Amino acid sequence: MGEVPDDVQALIAFVAELLRPVQREQVRSPTDAAAYLMARMGLLEQDELWTMCLGTKNHMLKAHRVYQGSLNASMVRVVEVFREAIKLSAAAIIVCHNHSSGAVDASPEDVLVTRQIVEAGKLLDVCVLDHLILGKGKWLSMKEKGLGFSKS
Repeated sequence: MGEVPDDVQALIAFVAELLRPVQREQVRSPTDAAAYLMARMGLLEQDELWTMCLGTKNHMLKAHRVYQGSLNASMVRVVEVFREAIKLSAAAIIVCHNHSSGAVDASPEDVLVTRQIVEAGKLLDVCVLDHLILGKGKWLSMKEKGLGFSKS
């Protein structure tokens, strides 16, 4: 029997990580969420918006794509952001979108949409923990930067 090349072993480990059930994942920080999502969204060629649905102890219930393609504030329907969270009776969500350009700067539209999502979450009793922006190998927590989230 021959040996399995290192690059094949690395690929197998990567695929195994992607296929690991998300129910085991617990999100303890924006870094945890960013690491999980960077593996799935970090190299996308077009913009996508995803939602991570979390249970009461921040165990991930599901991470899924909400929108794909060029995004602007007028295209994002808040109801779509929360649809799966409501189906799953999620306690919280983390919203994430990538910039295929690689930049992680929050636009005024990003801040506006975040504000709308946070307010809707209050009405729906689904806590919006953060809105992450992913670029090429880097990310930004809008909550940590105080963008779209109230100070209270």
